[in-house]
Amino acid sequence: MKSNIILGLDIGGSGIKGALVDVHTGKVVSERVRFETPQPATPKAVANTVDLLVKEIGYQGNIIGCGFPAIIKNGVSKSASNIEKSWIGENVEKLLSKKTGKHVFVLNDADAAGVAEMNWGRLKGTKGVSILLTLGTGIGSALFVDDRLVPNTEFGHIYLKDHKRIVEKYASNLVRKRKELSYKEWVSRINENLHHLNKILTPSLVVLGGGVSKKFDEFKQFFDDFEFDIKPAKLLNHAGLVGAAMYGMQKSQAFISQDT
Repeated sequence: MKSNIILGLDIGGSGIKGALVDVHTGKVVSERVRFETPQPATPKAVANTVDLLVKEIGYQGNIIGCGFPAIIKNGVSKSASNIEKSWIGENVEKLLSKKTGKHVFVLNDADAAGVAEMNWGRLKGTKGVSILLTLGTGIGSALFVDDRLVPNTEFGHIYLKDHKRIVEKYASNLVRKRKELSYKEWVSRINENLHHLNKILTPSLVVLGGGVSKKFDEFKQFFDDFEFDIKPAKLLNHAGLVGAAMYGMQKSQAFISQDT
């Protein structure tokens, strides 16, 4: 298999997805394969599902990049907001590498989407502070200063004193659906978060990702007048897979450089 073709994985609370990615172009070059996330999503059960997915795709390469719904530090899960709590303290990279027989490199799932948008999407070429927010079951975030990722920001977990809950329990796309909020009502909640982020980070650009981003034109008029631009993600649902594959390639090259 060509060295520029890397398997990208996106592990989520409801689904585990994978596809082959050309890391030179940012294009998905295979069918996307999706398995249901096992319930409960224990480390052993998820690792078994990942192994089945790798075999289903027939990936012959040795490098895998993987987005994971947690704070990831040195390959270890430090949180588990949208996955089984037994993942806390688990070395995700070692577990998945051992199970698949590949070199698996893991990062936070929103950071993976951010890496994709920085290389091939809306964030490419931005200067200063830029933010990607993924609006889905929760709210993920990726923070960049110029083109450098500041990992594991988890802005969706900022506590809203006035509402006595964290942001993602107040303004996620899942909340919109469950409470049957209009787009105007929902965006007013997002605006509260954006005003707070503006005070502490003064971004030049905020990119909104997640499945709802493809409907951006239906609700863009409800955003407040900010000093930064607000744009929809360009890579949509492929961002996590593409960014994960790119990260896997970058980390593998770093390891090769260290060894030589």
